[in-house]
Amino acid sequence: MSVLAIGLLLLALILINVPIAVALGVSAVVAMVVGPGGVGSLPNAALVMYSGATAFPLIAIPLFILAGAIMNASGISRRLIAFASSLVGFVRGGLSMVTICASLFFAEISGSAVADVAALGSILIPAMKEKGYSREFAAAVTSSSATLAVIIPPSIPMILYGVMSGSSIVELFVAGIVPGIIGAALLMLVAYGLARRYDFPREQAFQTRRVWLTLKEAGWALLLPVIILGGIFSGWVTATEGAGLAVVAAIAIGVLAYGELDASRLKTAMLDGGRQTAVVMLLVAASALLGDYLTEMRVPQAIASGITELTTDRWAILLLLNVFFLVIGLFLHSAAAIILVVPIVMPLVRAAGIDPVHFGLIVTLNLGIGQQTPPVASVLVTACSVAEADIWKVSKANVYFVAVLVAVLAMVTYVPIVPMALVEWFYR
Repeated sequence: MSVLAIGLLLLALILINVPIAVALGVSAVVAMVVGPGGVGSLPNAALVMYSGATAFPLIAIPLFILAGAIMNASGISRRLIAFASSLVGFVRGGLSMVTICASLFFAEISGSAVADVAALGSILIPAMKEKGYSREFAAAVTSSSATLAVIIPPSIPMILYGVMSGSSIVELFVAGIVPGIIGAALLMLVAYGLARRYDFPREQAFQTRRVWLTLKEAGWALLLPVIILGGIFSGWVTATEGAGLAVVAAIAIGVLAYGELDASRLKTAMLDGGRQTAVVMLLVAASALLGDYLTEMRVPQAIASGITELTTDRWAILLLLNVFFLVIGLFLHSAAAIILVVPIVMPLVRAAGIDPVHFGLIVTLNLGIGQQTPPVASVLVTACSVAEADIWKVSKANVYFVAVLVAVLAMVTYVPIVPMALVEWFYR
């Protein structure tokens, strides 16, 4: 079965609203049956899916998701929002600034943009609407800031990329710090400009006493990223062990420090985390199956050969790969895209002399932009659901913030010192 036929079948299934994980699995099974192995190759499908979803680094995904769910259930998210509000709420359009800051804090523990939107959006979007912000603007700033935050460690897409490419997950985490901070500053600048244009309100005036009180309240919550990232960057724990540490720390803080995490809330958090994990891991397993078939058919080598026949210039290759991943991001969830496509293009990346860690940040940002652009747009859809807003109207309001994400992508791609400076300093 040709790659084109597989792609058309996958696209057709997605367009008729078949879940992406099921569409990937069905496409892979059909390709296997029609291919040289025939029906006899099907018993291998279960083994490939199982092994693809049980790699040790992937255990970090359900653990970080669970840590995020526990944060939301134990009042940690609320305290982080209050602290961010005390710092930047006095600026015009302050609640949008609070949203961006809180997203950065939250992402340093959950690693998931969807979890970020679901947890923070449920608090901040209604608050913005109550203060006079349009629901479209509220959804747009929440969605885009959550997507940017996933390049700041720990990041589930980066964990997946590290596993698929064989790159250092810790180096990927470090590479995302500077671009993430720059991107957040640019998002705040755009939010401030829009706030002035539409005369959005300020929050209460800046008060040193309020900063101190909210800092004390959020102190234990702010220890979480210090514990997790400090352990990972120091080498005391791996990314997977750091995820387990995040769960333990979130439970301890929720129970002992804040006293808000009882058995009922913990059960709810575990169920929420389990549902989110099931979605991601089914994508991982189905993508592994299709990826295994494409590898056997030598598709990665064919694509690498085709692009190198067009050009051997590294920067031109990066441009082509950017366009490729931007298009892929329109139709595939980031987890599915990474697992399906990264093994295909890595031979080309290595042949062109592109640093796999540098390329990992490029891939993560590209697919993050895809989370903001329909038809799939998983993060945008979540924000629209919370805001009860039309996705196309939100997309129109989101153009300015997506432009920031594209600018950060261009900077990361063509000024590699920005993401790689800390990596070179600490690890090479």
